[in-house]
Amino acid sequence: MNIIKITLFTTLFILASSCVSKKDIIYFQNDEIDQSKVSNSYKTIIKPDDLLQITITALDTEAVRPFNLAAVTYSTSSNSAIGVAQQQNYLVDSNGEIDFPVIGKLKVGGLSREEFITMLKDKLDPDFIKNPNVNVRLANYKVSVLGDVRLPGSYTIPNERLTILEAIALAGDLNISAERQNILVLREEEGKKVQYKVDILSKQLFTSPVYYLQQNDVVYVEPNYARIQSASSNSNTGLFISIAGVLISLLTTISILGR
Repeated sequence: MNIIKITLFTTLFILASSCVSKKDIIYFQNDEIDQSKVSNSYKTIIKPDDLLQITITALDTEAVRPFNLAAVTYSTSSNSAIGVAQQQNYLVDSNGEIDFPVIGKLKVGGLSREEFITMLKDKLDPDFIKNPNVNVRLANYKVSVLGDVRLPGSYTIPNERLTILEAIALAGDLNISAERQNILVLREEEGKKVQYKVDILSKQLFTSPVYYLQQNDVVYVEPNYARIQSASSNSNTGLFISIAGVLISLLTTISILGR
């Protein structure tokens, strides 16, 4: 009978270790939101390897022409270059600079989009263009969501506003086995990789500095303890449980016959 008890205990332990309680799954529990700490502002900081789309417009269309150089495609049949009107793309180099027409090198790394627009307007007006309108957009704004989510991958964002909840939604939400209290956000700040930890079970998430994500942020969702244990255990655990059931039945029968 001791063997039966040990087998039963082992089987129950394996089953119990895979259970997840309700409080480990539901988002936004516990605390009330401190509205004084919630920020609805977000800003995009320009970083190396960003791809900027810059468009200059003004009443004087001839004056803006040198600053809106057309992209060029080549025709193999006529061996000629054809200008194509489109938004300009400027790659921010490792020094945080772009090479802008006429003006030359501009230090844009570390500036917000609004700060860069103001700087560019000051460079253009009044020497080159009177009352220019400057539009700047980040062409390669993307975030990556990895780990225990349904659809891990990199996601390109059409605008510059993305919360961590929206990023998780893009990745198909967390799996049941995901660790919700220890989500990692990797971000580059001033050339250094910085780590933030986020607990989405708490409403304090809305006051986190990474509630609004920035371009190239990486969100990593680690699996919970039960998932790790399940992955590290033998793949034949299910078979062992079935064998244990057969052994219990067999030992029970033997015990009854032996009385």
